[in-house]
Amino acid sequence: MKKVSFGESITILVIMLIILGTAVIHFGLSPQIPVLFTIALLIFWARFRGAAWDDIHNGIQDGIGTAIIPIFIFILIGALIAVWIKAGIIPSIMVVGFKLISSRFFVPSTFVVCSLVGLSIGNGFTTISTIGIALFGMGVAMNANPALVAGAIISGAVFGDKMSPLSDSTNLASAIAGSDLFTHIKNMMWSTIPSFIVSFILFWILGSSNGQMSAGKIARTTAVLQAHFSVTWWAILPIILMFVCAWRHIPAIPTLFINILVTVVMIFCQNPHESLKSLTNLISEGFVAHTSDAGVNALLSRGGITSMMGTVSLIIVTLSLGGILMQFHVVQSAMEPLVKRLQKPGPLVTTTILSGIGINLFVGEQYLSVILPGKAFKPAFQRMGLDPLALSRVLEDGGSVINYLIPWGVAGSFAASTLGVPVLHFLPFVFFSLFSPVFSILSGFTGVGLKWAKKPAQQN
Repeated sequence: MKKVSFGESITILVIMLIILGTAVIHFGLSPQIPVLFTIALLIFWARFRGAAWDDIHNGIQDGIGTAIIPIFIFILIGALIAVWIKAGIIPSIMVVGFKLISSRFFVPSTFVVCSLVGLSIGNGFTTISTIGIALFGMGVAMNANPALVAGAIISGAVFGDKMSPLSDSTNLASAIAGSDLFTHIKNMMWSTIPSFIVSFILFWILGSSNGQMSAGKIARTTAVLQAHFSVTWWAILPIILMFVCAWRHIPAIPTLFINILVTVVMIFCQNPHESLKSLTNLISEGFVAHTSDAGVNALLSRGGITSMMGTVSLIIVTLSLGGILMQFHVVQSAMEPLVKRLQKPGPLVTTTILSGIGINLFVGEQYLSVILPGKAFKPAFQRMGLDPLALSRVLEDGGSVINYLIPWGVAGSFAASTLGVPVLHFLPFVFFSLFSPVFSILSGFTGVGLKWAKKPAQQN
């Protein structure tokens, strides 16, 4: 098969974006079917261009291969959510939260709490699926806009994931650019701190305009939780264990296994007569709440392995699509001419960020949104005399943080499935992800916070 030209690659990507955007955004369709349709078109195009079936199959396999670990993590997170609700851990967090957090300041408080948790454990997915679910339940009970609460949770999780030395994406961006990890984190503050401040102000303003729950409803909800769940200080143990595993640099999979095991032991301690069959059904199908409050039932009936299968199927078809695009160098061919024409820092930073956003849109995988632009634009950053820190910050601001805003992206589909809010609903409120690339682009054009390997005056 002959090399794909720049014009042909751009045409393919534009047609893809029109198909996916129209189907998902305009018609509100589930992303799986439009993605499968796009894959079919790409396969026919590849065969028409002379590609072998084995090459097409290899592209699909390579694409899916990048997500095997995340898929397994999602399955374990589904099991963890179910046992955490059954053991009373999430209800206990909600009860304590009702006592400590005022409904007036709930939304900005949610953003800050999730930021601190994410910073401590370095994993946005775990932050959303643990403390995030509890805070989301509180927010809905307080009559706050569910999309706004979801936006605050995800913004905090993204901030923590981005700024934590324990984060996979942060380590990846630093490694791809060739910068020191902790210096990279420090340098990211030029775009991260302004994004955090603006996000906090917006959450404060919008949160104060949301409905507030009365003291009577707080008391009733708390009573329902205490009557039907084991609300106790023992619930803090799995949470502490999660932090300990993070700081001991134990990977996500063993951390989740350990936490599930400890929580299962807590369930048997609470109810020694719990049957093995009911426990396996819980882990497989999720927890179903049967309280006297319909709102609590809706909030706490979730989790289980099967609840993650929709997300898993979307990830598989999306990364299959990305694998075919990579196999036949469609994305690479679209990026190569851009690298050669960039001569100034502002356009270079902007193009790199837009490339990361584009990879998220077309491939749906946050790691590739860091790896591909990093490898493609690294020579341009070096040629211009920019420090590797400049590149590593741009890769974060245009790559991993954006994946949560893509309906067919790995992170976006996970957050939507876990919180029960569609991506297009919470997207306008994930302020941190929206403003991070903006401040990074401003830095590129103004030079504020832009790191140079040698002084700009020497760039001739």
